[in-house]
Amino acid sequence: MPTLPKDSLLLYKQRAARLVQTGEKKIEIKTAEGESLSVRPKDVVLLHPGPVANLGLLPPPHGEVMAAWELLAGETVELAELAELAYGAFTPAGAWTLWQMVDDGVYFSGDVGAVSVHTAETVAVIQAGRAAKAAEAAAWRAFLDRVQAGQHPLESEDRYMADVVAVALGQQSQSRTLAALDREVSPESAHDLLLRVHYWDEQINPYPQRLGAILHPPELALPEMLDEDRRDLTHLVALAIDDEGSQDPDDAISWEAGPTGGRLWVHVADAAALIHPDSALDREARARGANLYLPEGTTPMLPPGATPLLGLGLNEISPALSFGLDVTAAGEIERVEIVPSWVRVTRMTYAEAETQLETSPLREVDALSRAFTARRQALGALDLNLPEVRVRVVDGQVSVRPYASLYSRNLVRDAMLLAGEGAARFALENQIAVPFSTQERGPDLPMQAPATLSGDFALRRLMRPSQTKGEPDLHAGLGMAQYTQATSPLRRYADLLAHQQLRAFLTGQPFLDSQTVMQRMAEAGMGIGLTRQTERISNRHWTLVYLLQNPMWTGEAVVVENSGHRCLAVIPDLDLEGPLYGGSYELDQVVPVSVTGINLAQLQFSIKYHPAPQHPNIPACATDAFG
Repeated sequence: MPTLPKDSLLLYKQRAARLVQTGEKKIEIKTAEGESLSVRPKDVVLLHPGPVANLGLLPPPHGEVMAAWELLAGETVELAELAELAYGAFTPAGAWTLWQMVDDGVYFSGDVGAVSVHTAETVAVIQAGRAAKAAEAAAWRAFLDRVQAGQHPLESEDRYMADVVAVALGQQSQSRTLAALDREVSPESAHDLLLRVHYWDEQINPYPQRLGAILHPPELALPEMLDEDRRDLTHLVALAIDDEGSQDPDDAISWEAGPTGGRLWVHVADAAALIHPDSALDREARARGANLYLPEGTTPMLPPGATPLLGLGLNEISPALSFGLDVTAAGEIERVEIVPSWVRVTRMTYAEAETQLETSPLREVDALSRAFTARRQALGALDLNLPEVRVRVVDGQVSVRPYASLYSRNLVRDAMLLAGEGAARFALENQIAVPFSTQERGPDLPMQAPATLSGDFALRRLMRPSQTKGEPDLHAGLGMAQYTQATSPLRRYADLLAHQQLRAFLTGQPFLDSQTVMQRMAEAGMGIGLTRQTERISNRHWTLVYLLQNPMWTGEAVVVENSGHRCLAVIPDLDLEGPLYGGSYELDQVVPVSVTGINLAQLQFSIKYHPAPQHPNIPACATDAFG
């Protein structure tokens, strides 16, 4: 590299500099800001040989820069040549002025030895791009200011909100908008912002999409029902008893009188007659694991056409897989028969069934239910009486209604449990692999259920989670030595798989071994867990929306835990639980409350002591506490 003249004009990191002293390996320069530096010669570019005495005295010279640009448009020249044409001479001030234009990049670009002179077309494109960029920057700033003030974004600003929506729905983990607003980039933070600026309202439930739930029914064709021999049980009165509004009746009960007693029949929708093992329909159901029941609607695990075809009582005569159970007066199963059948089913609600408990077949099933319940309780069955509500959304309005405490529910439950026990027994006797439902009994689990709500909540914490196994084992909560779910194959994959195995045996077809059954249940388990989590969180979301829609709501809470100054209270009518602070409460004390401080994005709320109007002098001694 040739020796640089002293006091020459240099370019150092796009800044003007003056050469103060040369050296063998380093040179001394001084920047326009007065900073003295020792740098390598290759770190600088010679703009003009100088001499330059003061970098502050480089004012733009008078000349015809635009005329020179027009004359040289499209050509490449040296910086000195461009200066000669623009100013009539190559001076330090002219070199620096022109270099700043080269660095700006509108009319010129390149380096000292080769300056590209842009054409008018290129200049127009660059200027238009910069104007668009400036306009975009102004629009972005205006958008941020608007959102920061809590104002609804303009329609043209939807593009800025798109990444916020994506984060709220769990579709991505980065958001330029949230970061620019100095907000945490999380689904909850995104949801909160969308609500705050009214981009979303409380009617949007983000949790199914955020959790990855499948929200559309299977788009698969159903095969034709096979023509096969079925036992005609249409002479029996068969009752499908469900909650009002149920759309998927998949079980019914009958009583068949006999010379030495009678037989309980539990008829179940014959889903396995259509959903064959490892078919596309089976694999789809396995991936979902179960129906997804949300307050805003149901997503089935089977194609929509399956229920109208197989649902019991939806046609005059329905195909079923019927479980015939001979049960002793002590609630013990003596004999099990399983047959494909035809049944004539009448549908009714639990409330309607409650009025017919003294008539056949409910009278006979009631006697079996009581004996069966006593047997299970003797084996340590723990029937918890926990709050349960039904949350529904119709035309944007949310309703939350507790399930009525009806004995008919227990009767139907016990009939289904007997069918599950019978299916497990039949499978064991015939060496058929099915998924057995089990639950270990923890060391602290009592043999008798408590009689209070606080006791039920404490017991729930002690209970081990249920498990699916390839071999029968105790189900401590049910008080049953062997049990498999077999009465809901339209909506649970475990039941469908059990039906496929039982049907294969009954029709002389090969059936799966235990290892394969458990592998398929493991595959279904992911979908089942996701479905249950989605249902639980969605119910909480819509329950809080219900409270937002009914801000004057008041009700009662029951204290279920008391440790020092912190009480856990449950609102049975809403199935909500949360802490209640500030008062002195006894376990199972009923406390008048209201729900305030609702944070929908965080699914949080506060329970507040709310004295009854007829007692205005009672102090409100509890403070708000998020639950």
